[in-house]
Amino acid sequence: MSENSFSLWVYLSQSPLLWLTVTLSIYAIADAISLTTHRHPLANPVLHSIWIIGAFLIVTDTTYTTYFAGAQFVHFLLGPATVALAIPLYDNRARVTAALLPMLVSLVVGSITAIITVVLLAEAFGLPRSVILSLSPKSVTAGVAMGISESLHADPSLTAVSVVLTGILGAIIVTPLMNRAAITDFRARGFAVGIAAHGIGTARAFQVDEVAGVFSGIAMGLNALVTSFLVPIAVTLLLP
Repeated sequence: MSENSFSLWVYLSQSPLLWLTVTLSIYAIADAISLTTHRHPLANPVLHSIWIIGAFLIVTDTTYTTYFAGAQFVHFLLGPATVALAIPLYDNRARVTAALLPMLVSLVVGSITAIITVVLLAEAFGLPRSVILSLSPKSVTAGVAMGISESLHADPSLTAVSVVLTGILGAIIVTPLMNRAAITDFRARGFAVGIAAHGIGTARAFQVDEVAGVFSGIAMGLNALVTSFLVPIAVTLLLP
C-alpha cells in the first residue's frame, strides 16, 4: 500500500460514515446472494454479514469501538423496525384474534421450554453459574436479554453473543425442521420461530411468508415480556 493510500485509509477508518457504509454494503451483498439462492437457509444474510464484517475488522486492525461509532445508526434503527412490525399485525388483526388462545398456550410452553432446556443442559455440562445465568435469556431479543442478564449480575456481552447465535441457528433450521415435521400452518411456523429465535427468526419468517412473519413478530414481543418474569424464577428453582 502506498503512503498516500495508507493516509487515505487512516482518514477513512476514523470516519463513522465508512463503517456504516461497510455494514450496509456487506449486508446488501449477502442479501443479494441469499436472493439468488431462493432464500436458502444456509445463505442467511445476517450470518454471512457477521463473519465478513468480523474478518474485515481483524484484517484492518479496527477496534469494535471504532466500528460501532459508525454502525450504531443501524443499531438505532432496530427500534423503529420493531415498531414497524405493528403494521402487518394490524392488517392481520382478525386472523390473530382468532388464534389468541392457542398462541397464549404456546407462548407459556415455549418460553418455559426455552429457559429450562438451556439451564439444565448448561448445568449438565458443568458450566459456571455466571455462564448459565448469561445463557438463560438467549431466546429473546438482544436488548431485553441483556437487561435480564444485568439484573441477574451475569455477563451481558456473553448474553448478546448467545442471543445472536440462537437467532441465526433458529433462522437456519426452522424451514427444514417445519417441513420435516409436516407443519404447514404458517401461523404455527411463525409463532414457533418467534419464540425460539426472536428478531432474526422473524426476519426469516417474513422471507418465507407474511403471515408467518406476523405471528413470529407477536411471539417475539410476548416472549420478551414473559421471559423477563420467568428467568429469575427458573434460575432460583433450578440452580443451587
